[in-house]
Amino acid sequence: MNSSTSAGPLTGDVRSDAPVTALEIGMFLVLLASYALNAMDRQIFPLIAADVRREFGFGLADTGLLSTIFTLGMALAGVPTGYLLARWSRKAVLQIGIAIFSLGTLLTAYSSGFADMILYRAATGIGEAMQLTVVIAIAASYFARFRATAVGAINFSFGVGAIVGPLLGGHLIGIERNWRLPLVVFGLTGFVAMALIAATVSKRMTEKASAIATHIDTRGATTMWNRNTALLTVMSIIGGLCIYGYLGMYPTFLREHLHYTPSDTGRVMSIFGCGVFASIFGGWLGDRFHPKLVLSLSFAGTGLLGFLLFSGPTGMLVQSVLSFVWGLVVSGVLYVNLAGYHIKSVRSSLTNRATGVFVTTLYGAGAFAGYIIGGIAARFGWSTAGFAQITLLSVFGIVLTVLLRTDRMSLPVRKP
Repeated sequence: MNSSTSAGPLTGDVRSDAPVTALEIGMFLVLLASYALNAMDRQIFPLIAADVRREFGFGLADTGLLSTIFTLGMALAGVPTGYLLARWSRKAVLQIGIAIFSLGTLLTAYSSGFADMILYRAATGIGEAMQLTVVIAIAASYFARFRATAVGAINFSFGVGAIVGPLLGGHLIGIERNWRLPLVVFGLTGFVAMALIAATVSKRMTEKASAIATHIDTRGATTMWNRNTALLTVMSIIGGLCIYGYLGMYPTFLREHLHYTPSDTGRVMSIFGCGVFASIFGGWLGDRFHPKLVLSLSFAGTGLLGFLLFSGPTGMLVQSVLSFVWGLVVSGVLYVNLAGYHIKSVRSSLTNRATGVFVTTLYGAGAFAGYIIGGIAARFGWSTAGFAQITLLSVFGIVLTVLLRTDRMSLPVRKP
C-alpha cells in the first residue's frame, strides 16, 4: 500500500489532459452517495438527542457536547489524513474512514453511559475526516479550474443526506419508539456502501490527479505558512462554531424550547438540507466573484440568520424558511467557499494538506460548538446564545475577510 506508484501522482496532482469519462463520473457519484450516507449518520444524533438526554439524565451542555464531539475526531484526523494520502491510496483511506464512522454509529446505539458514548461519537468524526478529505482531494483534482464548484458538489450530496436522514430517522423512531433503531440501520448501511465502492470504484479513477498542463498555479503560496491560509484558518474556526452551534443544538432548541415533536423537528431539519442543494451554485459564486465579496456577504447572512433562528418567530413555517435559508447561505456558500479558498491559497501540490487544515480547524471548533452554545443557553437563554455564538462571531469573520490578499491566491490559466 505504501508504494511509490500511489505516492507519485498524489504529490504533484498530475494527470493527462484526457477528458473525464462517463464511467469516471459514475464512480464519483458512487463516492458522493457514500458521503450522503455519512451525512445521514451525522444528522441522526441531534434528532435523538432529547431522547438520549431523557434516558441517561444528561445536562443540556453535555448533550450539546455529544451532538458535536464527532467534529473533534475530525479535527484530530484531518491533517494526519492529508499526510496519509501522500503514502496510501485514496481508495484505501476512504474505505477505512467509512468503516470507522459506520462502526462508531452502530456502537453508539449500545452505549451504557456518557463515557463510552462520547468515545463512539468522536470515532465517527475520525472516520468522516478520512472520507471527506479523500473526496475533496479527488474533486479538486478533477475540476482544478472550478475547485469551489467541485466542493459544492460534495456538499450537495451532504444536502441529500441531510434531507433523507432526519425524515427516515424520525420515521424509524416512530415505528419502534426507540432512538437506537436509526443508529443501527445507518451504521449497517455504511458497510454495504464499502462493498459497493470496492466493487464499482476503480483505483484508476481515485488515484488520478488534476491536469496542470491546462491549469497552472500562478499565485498560490508554496508553503502552508502564508497570510491567506492563516486568516482562512481563523475564519474556519468561526465557521465551525456557527455551523455546529446550529447543527448540534438547534434540534434540541426546537424540541425543548419550542416543544416541537420529533417528526416536526425532523421536517424542519430536512428543509435545512434543501437549502444545502445550493452548494454547487454557491461554489460557482466562489469561482466567479471576488473572495472578499463572497465571504463577507456569507458571514453577514450567517449573523442575521443566527439572530432570527433563536430570537425570532417560533412558528413552524417561519422556522422552516429560516432553516432553508441557513442551509443555502451557511452550508451552501460559506462552508463551500471556505474550503475552496483554502485550496486556492496554495499551489496544487499542497491540495491534500490545505484540505486537511480546513477539515481540522472547522471541525475542531465545531467539536465544542454544541457544548458552548448549550452552556450559554442554560445560563442566559437561547436568544443570548444565538446572538453571542453566531451573530457576534460572524461580524468578526467579516473583519478578517477584509485582510485577505486575494492577489496571492492561486489562479489557474489556460494553456496557450
